[in-house]
Amino acid sequence: MAGYGQFCPVAKAMELLDERWTMLVIRELLCGSRHFNALRRGVPRMSPTLLSARLKTLVRAGIVERYDEGRQVTYTLTPAGEQLRPIVEALGQWGLRWVPELGDDDYDPHLLMWDLHRNVDLDAVPPGRTVLRFTFSDVAPEDRNWWVVIDAEGVDLCQFDPGHPVTGTVETDLRTLTRIWRGELTWPQSQRTGALRVHGPSQVARSLPRWLPKEAITVTPRSA
Repeated sequence: MAGYGQFCPVAKAMELLDERWTMLVIRELLCGSRHFNALRRGVPRMSPTLLSARLKTLVRAGIVERYDEGRQVTYTLTPAGEQLRPIVEALGQWGLRWVPELGDDDYDPHLLMWDLHRNVDLDAVPPGRTVLRFTFSDVAPEDRNWWVVIDAEGVDLCQFDPGHPVTGTVETDLRTLTRIWRGELTWPQSQRTGALRVHGPSQVARSLPRWLPKEAITVTPRSA
């Protein structure tokens, strides 16, 4: 990318950071992704070749460190990369407040379910195995059903039936669950209107807001 030809530190920072997808890769690293495949799931529309190129650029710039651990490669943020956390959070809060509109192409079940599964509050979920099935009424059959499996080992996201008894099933459309996750709707509101239905024990429906809490970024007040 050509430089801006300015001594301004904002210009110098943007020479590195404003390449397409770069800040989203940093977002994924800040959210805890450490391996290439996990990073890909957070940016599902980014090609593997481009993701690899962006990671190489960030490593050269001293923002990311790359570790070879046998057959596994791990990526972590350096102190310089960690200092981008409040910047990324502020960008998200600004976007929620001032750019709230979403187009049809912005609704993505892969990214939504990936983000949802990594924000499960393990302390709020009861001991043992909890399996939540999500069914979207308005997406292609291959992306319609998702399973979130929560147990002592952590949280797994499956796009196929893992074979465990289902604790509760959430039936909704992609737009409704996305709006809940962005803080534009609440779980109870969506259930009252019938836009979202929870099948299973009544305590599952009551507990979902605690098991799947919205991130702090989603409580940003919207602009008038």
